[in-house]
Amino acid sequence: MKDKALGDAYRLLDASLIHYRDRPVGTAAAIDPTGLAADNYRECFIRDFAVSGLVFLADGRWEIVRDFLLTSLEVTEREHSAPEQTIHHSVMPASFHVRREQDGKEYLRGDFGEQAIGRVAPVDSIMWWTLLLCATMQTIGDRGLAERPDVQRNLRRVLALCANDSFEVYPTLMVPDGAFMVDRRMGVYGHPLEIQVLFFGALRRALHYIDRSPENRRLIAVGEHRLRGLRQYVQHYYWLDVQRLNELYRSPTEELGESVSNDLNIQPQSIRDWVADWLSDESGYLVGNLGSGRMDFRFFTQGNLLAVVFGLVTDRQARGIMNLIERRWDDLVGTMPVKLCYPALTGEAWDLLTGCDPKNRPWSYHNGGNWPVLLWPLVAAALSTGRRDLAERAFALAVERLPRDGWPEYYDGTSGRLLGRYANLQQTWSAAALILADKLLEDPGLLALLPE
Repeated sequence: MKDKALGDAYRLLDASLIHYRDRPVGTAAAIDPTGLAADNYRECFIRDFAVSGLVFLADGRWEIVRDFLLTSLEVTEREHSAPEQTIHHSVMPASFHVRREQDGKEYLRGDFGEQAIGRVAPVDSIMWWTLLLCATMQTIGDRGLAERPDVQRNLRRVLALCANDSFEVYPTLMVPDGAFMVDRRMGVYGHPLEIQVLFFGALRRALHYIDRSPENRRLIAVGEHRLRGLRQYVQHYYWLDVQRLNELYRSPTEELGESVSNDLNIQPQSIRDWVADWLSDESGYLVGNLGSGRMDFRFFTQGNLLAVVFGLVTDRQARGIMNLIERRWDDLVGTMPVKLCYPALTGEAWDLLTGCDPKNRPWSYHNGGNWPVLLWPLVAAALSTGRRDLAERAFALAVERLPRDGWPEYYDGTSGRLLGRYANLQQTWSAAALILADKLLEDPGLLALLPE
């Protein structure tokens, strides 16, 4: 069964390849044979390709990843150099596609948010691009690609995120709703965990490969300072366990001055009813969002798992996150790894925070749906913390069901038993995630491709 599932996954991955100038430069998000997939799912999404790219690197097909990196960079450079451009200087496209004219000429077209639902510019694209660039450097053992002028300009864009003028005192990065994998309104505006983790990983890698020239000296200094502050801030303020929960519950509020116990003025009555019983004494997690007077207690899976893999959390916190996943397996994994967030927004909270979004109804899509692509970070986090048992348990669920169900984008329901109501089939990153999870189980040394 496993061999057949992996064979089917590879056939889907190879069939999804997008070509430009006779070279594969990316993978389409989905190749649903029914033709029901959204039009833009025929494009190459940068965050989606990151999973495919890691598979290609593990297979020694690094030329595909190199050409993807340079093609997406070509789209970025052209957009940033256009006289009429209005995009932020650090933004890369969410996706790109190859348009072929009748005369045979090929053109690249990128979506920087101006075509997206809700018109939100992607923030995570440049972070995934940087992580994949550095994984490629490690694979081929040659810094030549990173030393290209256009690549160096993009690395400077990562560092420029650290130096942006803002009215904030936090080391975290503020973004609107819809700026990352949760690309619809879900009440994650502000400082969502996933962005902070990706920012941490991309910043570490950018600092490693940026040219140490005099003109970069200030950016490097700001980046190194931001990196240290970000790690300390996330480990202290985002972390929630029983001890921290009790501290918040009994903390005074409306404190002024430097020496206060409740810096962000979190009100005890804002603690959600489900949290105390959901946590066990040996578990904990990073909350979904944080800001002045605000703590989003939802568990966002990708941010927590990548924080473990990237070394953003302490060893004790990493163990606590994996203990929580084991203890709350039915809530977070169920019948298909893994739920994007828990719990779902319901009732008035769904009305207000999603704008009554029918696609994000409770326990569907971003609002508590199960996403097979999250299998690979679950396996990576489990292996990096010595919990191979959890990795194998999750993989066994996915390898049996994904091929049978036609490689759907996501699943619905409290346990992930239902095929997603609006899910595309033949979703490339669902197939690539299964392949990558298997490769990590076969060779945990591949974790070295990720920033730790």
